[in-house]
Amino acid sequence: MGTGENMRILRSSLAVAALALLAACVRTVSVPGPSVPGTLAESAALAGITAGPAIASLGLGQNDASSALSGFRESCPKLLIRTDQSGLTQRDDWRPACEAATTWPASDAARFFATHFETVQVGDGRAFATGYFEPEILGSRVPGPGYTVPVYRMPPDLVRGWPTDMAQSEREGRAPLGRTDAAGNFVPYYERAEIEQGALAWRGLEIAWAADPIEFFFLQIQGSGLLRLPDGTRMRIGYAGQNGREYVGIGSVMRERGLLGDGPGQYAGSMQGIVQYLRDYPEAGADLMRLNKSWIFFRELTTDGPLGALEIPVRREASVAVDPLFVPLGAPVWLDLDRDVANGLWVAQDTGGAIKGANRFDTFWGNGGDAREIAGGMSGRGSALVLLPKGVVARLTGR
Repeated sequence: MGTGENMRILRSSLAVAALALLAACVRTVSVPGPSVPGTLAESAALAGITAGPAIASLGLGQNDASSALSGFRESCPKLLIRTDQSGLTQRDDWRPACEAATTWPASDAARFFATHFETVQVGDGRAFATGYFEPEILGSRVPGPGYTVPVYRMPPDLVRGWPTDMAQSEREGRAPLGRTDAAGNFVPYYERAEIEQGALAWRGLEIAWAADPIEFFFLQIQGSGLLRLPDGTRMRIGYAGQNGREYVGIGSVMRERGLLGDGPGQYAGSMQGIVQYLRDYPEAGADLMRLNKSWIFFRELTTDGPLGALEIPVRREASVAVDPLFVPLGAPVWLDLDRDVANGLWVAQDTGGAIKGANRFDTFWGNGGDAREIAGGMSGRGSALVLLPKGVVARLTGR
């Protein structure tokens, strides 16, 4: 959802917000590939692919195919200029399908996919899918009674650099985020507690004010959302950057402390249970939230949906977040899960911090009360197929 590199590291699905999601568990899945037996699979090319069934045999419905065709068409400008991190496709592989998509009628969308694509199973094909949505909370463009939680844009002093006391020999990879203090030393950027206590206040960074600090906390985890303004209009905000500080999933902390569970005095291990605890114990809840030192900065969006990793709007029941090392961004994906509501054709248009490894997906459900309910309860297992342009499988398998 809305997005830049760091947001894609942090944003996780509310379906596991109370459990694995809030733990922000990022891992590499071990899938033996045919060319490198027993090694860790770090991409689809290493995980291995197997040719899947014909698309015509999937029973693709008209509405499902039509929405997927629309999403694929929106993805094409990016598909034709991006490098596929999965190692499965090349830019020109997508050109015939993208050119055909520009004029293909929605009423015949199922035939479009059968004509231009073939399916593959990545690794063992066993899928796990969660859900995410675009939260909507109360907010205002100006501060006032009831609107006191600042929504900050990216601060200009948040930059990358090497800590002053770090030896040159230790400076590997990308420099961390931080700031230069009054003494001229490069130090970590302000953490959540410092920002909440006013470290950035009244520097002209406020783009809005939220009404509820708890709701805003979870909107930050999602990385984008809607502010419902006092006049009834909405302001869409999207990810602009992150302070570079550690993300801590408070759901995992609460479970470790025995606050969540089925026992007496415990709160339900769900999004609702976590929020209820934070409201029942405001001081302890504030301390819990501050364990998550990460802070998300926002920008106002004028798009008709939150932006995904492809920098195009993600769409309800059509867009899915994937690990781009295993699924080409922009590729259609077929899910067959034990949660029927998520079955069908999706388009890979986003990524997420907990969405790592082969056959890990995060389905997008839009905004509104039903979206929150569906996404919050989404936890489906089954199988997955990735749709690739015809001819790619033969090149990859040598058959």
